[in-house]
Amino acid sequence: MTHFSTELASQPSVWRQAQALTDELRSKLPKDGARVGILGCGTSLYVAQAVAVYRERRGAGETDAFPGSEVPITRAWDELIAISRSGTTTEIIDAVKAVPGGKPVLGIVGEAGSPLGPLLTKELDLPFADEQSVVQTRFATTVLTLLLGAYGWDVEASAQRAERYLTESLPDWAGEVKQFVFLGRGVGMALAHEAALKFREILAAWSEGYATMEYRHGPISAINERSLVWILDDEEPSIDEQIRATGARLIRGKGDPLAELVRIHRFAEGLVNLRGINPDQPPHISRSVVLAGDR
Repeated sequence: MTHFSTELASQPSVWRQAQALTDELRSKLPKDGARVGILGCGTSLYVAQAVAVYRERRGAGETDAFPGSEVPITRAWDELIAISRSGTTTEIIDAVKAVPGGKPVLGIVGEAGSPLGPLLTKELDLPFADEQSVVQTRFATTVLTLLLGAYGWDVEASAQRAERYLTESLPDWAGEVKQFVFLGRGVGMALAHEAALKFREILAAWSEGYATMEYRHGPISAINERSLVWILDDEEPSIDEQIRATGARLIRGKGDPLAELVRIHRFAEGLVNLRGINPDQPPHISRSVVLAGDR
């Protein structure tokens, strides 16, 4: 059993465990109406994007998401949230150091005692969600359940759906697929990019993520019968027939992109086993990006 498989299977139970921290999180979150920036790198960036779009749609205030390396630090945010599993990522540390004095920063990390901790105004540690894997699954989705749940997402419903998805078997045709495309709108769009990242990290696969409505604006021309297009939500069904007309296979989500991401993780696990890949040793990447010469 790989770390990846163990952490994948534990996601629904860890989400439920995290709900005990809801009150603590809410006491640390920016107030409704505050203008907020959320920072992350890699998977944490896509978590940030999902939370940003959902917070705005729930009317809680203007919210931006940026990679740690591209933060417009002079933007007039009231508060910031920094997401970092390890608390050691160079770009996040440098971005938080550059925050103007007096501006509150909430950090969400895998464990206390990281280099990021002393730079934060507030901190939420999730040691029970931390991972040994290089690639993130459990920590990222746990942060998502906490933050989305704080703004009204039904986490228990997502956990129940995810549990059902974890029992799915790999389709017979899965080994024929050479290109993987993930689509979504809103939260689903952010998680489509995360799904594509997982397939690149674990499988070194040709994988892409797009906003569903944007897919018709060029990228659809590159798919064929060796492609799989996976739409993480149930929005914009008019695109389905256009995708099928290319010969590509189509999987359509049922309206819960958070649970659908676990379903995608399960599909990736099946391909890992089919191809004889060790998901705990992805090439050319490390668990945390600490740049040479970092303080």
